[in-house]
Amino acid sequence: MRHLLPLLLLVGLLLGTLSCHRDDQPVKNQHRLPDTLNVGTLYSPTGFFILKGDTMGYDYDRICDFARSRGIALRFKVARSLPALLDMLKSKSVDVLACEIPVTAEFKSRVLHCGAVNETYQVLVQHSGVGLIHDVTELIGQDVFVEKGSKYESRLRNLDNELGGGIKIHLVEGEAALPTELIQKVSRHEIPFTIVDSDIAQMNLTYYDSINIQLRVGFAQHASWAVSKKNKWLADSIDEWAASLDAQEYSKKALKHYFEMNRGPKPDSVKVDTLAVTPPGGISPYDNVFKQYAQEMGWDWRLLAAIAFSESGFDPNATSWMGARGIMQVMPKTAKSFGVQEADLANPEVSIRVASKILKELDGIMRGRAVAGDHIKFVLAAYNAGSGHVTDAIALARKYELNPRVWSENVEQAMLWKMDPEYYNDSVCTNGYCRGTEPVDYVVKVLNCYENYKKNYKR
Repeated sequence: MRHLLPLLLLVGLLLGTLSCHRDDQPVKNQHRLPDTLNVGTLYSPTGFFILKGDTMGYDYDRICDFARSRGIALRFKVARSLPALLDMLKSKSVDVLACEIPVTAEFKSRVLHCGAVNETYQVLVQHSGVGLIHDVTELIGQDVFVEKGSKYESRLRNLDNELGGGIKIHLVEGEAALPTELIQKVSRHEIPFTIVDSDIAQMNLTYYDSINIQLRVGFAQHASWAVSKKNKWLADSIDEWAASLDAQEYSKKALKHYFEMNRGPKPDSVKVDTLAVTPPGGISPYDNVFKQYAQEMGWDWRLLAAIAFSESGFDPNATSWMGARGIMQVMPKTAKSFGVQEADLANPEVSIRVASKILKELDGIMRGRAVAGDHIKFVLAAYNAGSGHVTDAIALARKYELNPRVWSENVEQAMLWKMDPEYYNDSVCTNGYCRGTEPVDYVVKVLNCYENYKKNYKR
């Protein structure tokens, strides 16, 4: 049985002291909140996750907004499963569950729901363009791929019965059955259709603009945060905050950030400052900067250039959906730890300097963990997703008898497992969910670019 002890994450500053603290907002509920609110949650692709060392997520951002509005701090406890999370609430080790707790008779008997109610439903994922299916009756005779034994299979079989039969149901098992994997296959025309929850579909739409998710195939399901039935005063406070115009506006922005902002591949064209000039026979206008810092690191400057191109297309003004800035796509929080302000990351020299320090640290961490010559792949994966996810993948590889010191087909495979709840909730993982295809693809992209640079540009 998987170990269910929660992980503990601390928000180190009183959230009420941050810039978006709203002392001017009226508080009708006069119940006194604790100085620190204990928050229970689950790792997920959208609600709560860690990327490049930063905690993010739709539910995470909103509970932080609640705390800021009330001038209190938060302490997060991450459970390995929903039953374990409910046990944490029952034992009073957490005060509120800031994740999607289904609004059903079963859960209503155990918790008091509060805050905004989110609605999801199952949708058909199909390739956009000619031949779109607009009605479920058109699924008769069509091939639909879903995970074996999942709620999607149950819904599809019920739908098939409702239609009198005729849907060609294909059951998929293992890693290939993950919703993200099936959606990607639809986007590539490898399979025609799959069914997933609307929130997962909406999030994946930010990666693949070639899919259509408009057709509903299931009934609406509702979920919200929850507290103990004995803590109606806390539910009232959260409800009051959720009903405020400021909270609703903040939630809309968070919704757009996590479910609408494009996260797809960066264009392969070079985007540089029009005032900057690439020297004859050079890779970019910043070659001298790459050479300076690569020499300090003991690296080939062309590898730094390959990272910059893969990150931003040499665009010093690039900003990602997660907030990474500049030519090297450095996270502002990371830059601050090196004494650099966010606005300064638009300066290519500053961005490359900070990135070289990050890469040097990662090089030192990963060199002892990988076989000779393989550590660069570990470093690149860590630069893309964060070192915590790479160390999780190493631990998974060791536990499941892969080689934890070899990237290809070993730690690389374990990185892909971190998209699967069975693995990212494993007791050896401390950083939860990771969209593993991204660091895996990133390693290939950077190294292919680097090989091209080595063939065409002098060291």
